Formats: sequence, C-alpha cells, structure tokens
Amino acid sequence: MTPQEILRNIFGYQHFRGEQENIINHVLMDGNALVLMPTGGGKSLCYQIPALIRHGVAIIISPLIALMQDQVTALQQFGIRAACLNSSLTPEQARITSRQLRQGELDLLYVAPERLMTPRFLNFLNTADIALFAIDEAHCVSQWGHDFRREYVELSILHQRFSGIPRIALTATADGPTQRDIITHLGLEQAKKFIAGFDRPNIRYRVVQKNDPQRQLLSFLKDEGHQNDSGIVYCLSRKKVEKIATWLSYQGLTALPYHAGLHNEIRKEHQIRFLREESIIIVATIAFGMGIDKPNVRFVAHLDLPKSLEAYYQETGRAGRDGLPANAWMAYGLQDVVMLRRLMDESEADAQHKRIERHKLEAMLAYCEMTSCRRQALLNYFDEYFPNPCGNCDTCIEPVATYDGTEVAQKALSCIYRTGQRFGVQYLIDVLLGKTNDRIKKFRHEHVSTYGIGKELRQDEWRSVFRQLVARGFAKVDVEAYSSLHLTEYSRPLLRGEQRIDLRKDIKPRQRKEKKYSRSSRTSFTDTEQSLWESLQTKRLELANAQNVPSFVIFHDSTLEEMVQQRPQSLASFAQLSGVGSSKLEHYGQIFIDVLDEYALKYSDTPTPTANINENTVISNSAGVTFDAFNDGLSPEQIAELRELKASTIYEHLSQVIEQGKLELRQVIQLKEEEIHNIEDKLLERPTEELHTLKPVFETLGGVYPYEILRCVRANLWRQK
Repeated sequence: MTPQEILRNIFGYQHFRGEQENIINHVLMDGNALVLMPTGGGKSLCYQIPALIRHGVAIIISPLIALMQDQVTALQQFGIRAACLNSSLTPEQARITSRQLRQGELDLLYVAPERLMTPRFLNFLNTADIALFAIDEAHCVSQWGHDFRREYVELSILHQRFSGIPRIALTATADGPTQRDIITHLGLEQAKKFIAGFDRPNIRYRVVQKNDPQRQLLSFLKDEGHQNDSGIVYCLSRKKVEKIATWLSYQGLTALPYHAGLHNEIRKEHQIRFLREESIIIVATIAFGMGIDKPNVRFVAHLDLPKSLEAYYQETGRAGRDGLPANAWMAYGLQDVVMLRRLMDESEADAQHKRIERHKLEAMLAYCEMTSCRRQALLNYFDEYFPNPCGNCDTCIEPVATYDGTEVAQKALSCIYRTGQRFGVQYLIDVLLGKTNDRIKKFRHEHVSTYGIGKELRQDEWRSVFRQLVARGFAKVDVEAYSSLHLTEYSRPLLRGEQRIDLRKDIKPRQRKEKKYSRSSRTSFTDTEQSLWESLQTKRLELANAQNVPSFVIFHDSTLEEMVQQRPQSLASFAQLSGVGSSKLEHYGQIFIDVLDEYALKYSDTPTPTANINENTVISNSAGVTFDAFNDGLSPEQIAELRELKASTIYEHLSQVIEQGKLELRQVIQLKEEEIHNIEDKLLERPTEELHTLKPVFETLGGVYPYEILRCVRANLWRQK
C-alpha cells in the first residue's frame, strides 16, 4: 500500500498532518532525518508507516519500558506485527519475540539502548534485514537536555556500522544546542531537518505567583472542572509529592504519589492505574512522564518552578495529546529560584554546565514574569516565530499590570550593543548602574555611552528587564559563549523608536487578586447525549479490561466524541471516524454501532418494531435477540456466554425491555422488596437531569449493588413514571 492508503486503511486517518507525508517519503527514499514535532503531533507515524512499506524490520530505540509496551499494544490493536525486547519480559516471552524476529514475522521491534548495545544483539543486527532505525526521544542524547541518558551517546555506533540503513531521530523538545548534540552524536550531519512546529494550540497556559499554593491548586481544579479528570501535578521534592497527594486525597480526589523513592511495585501500580483508570491524578517529581501516551490528560499543574523551558514544555505537553482542550497551570515563587540555584551550585557539574543551567533557569523565570503572550515567548525560545497573541493564555485573557518600558528597554539593548555583544546580564547591569570594577576598567567600558545611564532602576529590576527582553525575543543568550547576550533582528525597531514595549511591573504576590476566567470550552452534551457518551465509555472500558489494555488503546476520547456527534449506523460510515482503521473496524465497529443503535431507538420519537416484540416497543435489534433468549428460559449469564457478550451488556438489553413493560423487574433480578425500595429511594433523591449517570447512586449505596441491578431498577422506575 501507499503511505496514504496505510494512513487511511490501517490507522484510520484521512489526511496527513504538517510535515508527516514529506518525512515519510524522505525515509522511503533512504534519507536520514531529524524530526522535531510537538507531543501529540504524530511523530510515531513518521517511522511506523515506512516500517510497513520497507522490506525488513524497523528497530525503534526507546528509553522507557512503559513507552515501548504502550506503543506495541496500540500497534497490535491496528493489526500491526510489533513487539518489544526489554527486561520486563519473561524468558519465554523473550524467546518468542526473538524467534519472530529471526523468522521475519515482525514489522517493528522496540528496544532499549542498553539492549541494542549488547554484543549478542549487535551480532544479530549484522545478519538481519533492517528496514530502518528510529531513535525516539532523541533529546536524551544531549548533555544540555533535561532528560540526558548516557547510554544514548553510545548510539553513535548506528551510523558507524549501519551507514546504509536510514536513521530517523525524533523529539518534541530540543533547543539549538540540543539539536546540535543530536546531529553530532547520531551522525546526522547530512540528514534533512524537519521542524513541524512546537505549538500546542489546545493547551491553555497560566502562571500565578505563589500564595497558599495548595489552595490555589484546588481552586484551579474546581474552577476548570477538573475534579473528575485525569491530570499530573509536578513537585520538586519527594516529600512534597507525598504531602500534596495525601492532601488532595483528603479533598475527595483520587491522587497517587510517584517518585524514585517509592518501591518499584508501587510506582508500577500507580502508573498502571493512571493509564487504565479515569479521574486519577498523579502527583510526581520529574521521574514520571516520559513515554506516558495517555491521550486524555486534561491538565498538568506545576507547584514548583521547572529547571528549564525545555522541561516545562515537555511536561506540559503531556496534557491534551488527543487535541481536545487542556490546561497547563503553574504556581511559582522566589523560593523556587533560590532552591534551584542552590541545587545547581551544589552539583558536581563543571563550570560551563552550571552556567548553562543558570541561563535556562533565568529563561524559565522570564517566562513566568512576562506580560505579553506566553505562547509567543515559549515558541520563540525554540526559534519559532508566532505572529499574533494566541488568546488562549492568562496574559492574553487577563492582562497583567505593566508600564511603558520603551526607554529602559532601549538602554538595555544599547548597552548590549555598545559593549560588543560579548557579556552576560550581570556585567551589563554593572555598566548601566555605573559601577567601577576591574573588568569594566579592563574593557574600558566606563567610556561607553550607556555607562551609568540606568540608575533609576535597582539591580533586581534590571534583571527583570533583561529577562523579559530575552523572553520576548529582542535579545538572545549564547549558552555556549559564557551566556553572552546578542541582539536579534526584532530589536531594531525598538532601538530606533519605531516600536513601543510594555514591561511587567514587579509586584508582591499578595497584592495580586486572583481573577477567574471561563473554563476551556469542550464539546457540550445534552443530558441524553451525555448518557450516550457514558455508554460508549462503559463499552470501551469493558473491551479494554477484557484485553488488559488501557481504554485509550481501543479508541481515543476524540473518536468517542465523533460517535456522539455523527451517530454512524453502518460499518461504512463508522469507518469514516478518525482513528478507525480496518482492524479496529472489524473488531469493534459493530459493537459500538450496537450501542449507538440502542441509544437511537431509546430516544427516538418514532417507535421501531423488533422481531418477536410488540410492534410499539422501542428497543434495539440486539436487545430483541436477548429478549427472545430470555423467554426461552436462558439466564442473563447463559445468554452472555452464548452471544459472547459481557453480562453487563445483556442486563442493559433487559433493562430496555423492562422499561417498555415487556418484562417484570422481578423476572430479571432477585432482591427483597425492601432492597428494591431502598434503591428506588436513592434514585429518586437524585435530580431528574442527573439520572443518566448511576455512579453517584452506586457510591451512595456503598457499591453493594452492581450497575446491572441499578440499571434495571431505574428502567422500572422510568416505566412507572
């Protein structure tokens, strides 16, 4: 098949996004590539599709076991021959995978760099038919990156021993120095670079100054409606992780800690719960996150300042991978900066590394303090120009207090220029303040026109000015040349007086009043549509549990939303939904169409006759088959086994028949009269508009009665009403 046919028929997408098609065609023509693409932008397809077209097996180098397993599981759902080799496999599983590899039965094999570098595996690669090498999370190769992995440096062996096989390195986060490291260490000097853009338009960015951060976090979760969403809260220390997780649990939320100090089994359990359950909040250090493919993470919150904008971008990028609206919220304070600087000073890194880390921290702080669009500044850091304010960050939605900073900005930029664009912020401030020291005398900068012209501002205020100028792209820091500041082309209009700039006022945290703004808009459902949405989620969870895989591996939330909006009633129309390829259509198409069919008939104004049922009864065809079997004397459990359906599905069918008055409640469930009355009372206590969801009733009754029973009792109530 062609790349377009694979995209449509296997992965279920109608169109390529951005640079995907160009990257795929380049690799198919034996080209090497460096791919920078935002999280959720579709990096994986750039090597997965060539792997299905090129002869042989694609070797995918991935840093984390969890990442490999999730991607392999997802590919197998599409009917693709994929496997992984890592330390989590049993000896028997490893033997099976090795045999598949030798016999040419795999299209993609995921391996850790440590496994790749073993003599045995390298010897195998010398004899194998390799389609391509893909180095995922390629930023791990750079010592300047936030996720440096020493074993990634050893991957230089690929271009030395397998120069004729195409290599594609992929990452969502890499500034200039990191990109240069990737190119050097992986031998990609002749590779074509594809930068697909770093923008994540569905993420709303918001930063607040710390003022009782726990309460601020809780207010954010409530204001944005995230109490029942999946999310991640990042903290700097293990102790704080434990504290926040416990505190959130006391507030009625399901919050689990995750950090390197926990036992491996506990970390694994918490990660699996986060991936497979809904409404789970993980409170974590940076030890959590890479390789988390859960698409419906609705928020990422930082209770401490990240070390760099690369780390911040990578961590916030774990929200909204499905393209639906998500929030990135952060609380920062001066104590964060003090702690991070202390950790840097106490580290065993060399002077150059510490200098670069300090610059990255300064850029992070500048981002927090800025007054203009945060998205523009974030993208500018990665050398991407964003022409207009985004309208979806806090500084766009609720502008902060500012002052006309044109004159002081001109002084700062002029000082950079007059001193030769060779010095860092502290030296420039010394010149502006007219200080006399040996360095200034050495370079004779007491004679430049900007010497002593900045005495109207304090040293910390000048630092804020320089941070904001860097954050907004008027100046750039050369991290490889002692963090010297250079002017950019955007500084020219400002220096010439052709442009005005407003700078942020430095204010104390307690002086700022928190202003709430409307929740990020998502698809709004009517009560009946919400009922359908929950039925689709329930069916998805049922299928996922049966296969012991995360729900999103079956279908993403975005695909379920399309089902609610489009209501496909045939396999042909179901195949047009995003994310429905031929394999998923075959395995799940009719199952979800049955759910949609039951909904359509239940809420239809025109009754539809079903075989062997009174012609005025409104139930689905599938429920009609169940009713016939029930009348033949089979129990719900026997019907479920006979039809190869879950018992919960059979009870859903019977509840439809009960609601239509064709079955008595006591024919289906065996409960005492007082138990039925108790359930009815709890149902009637709920507002009418909330009766589409049974979870509150289930929890009120302590989980004693299964949802199947509650559904049947509710159907009986609706029939009576």
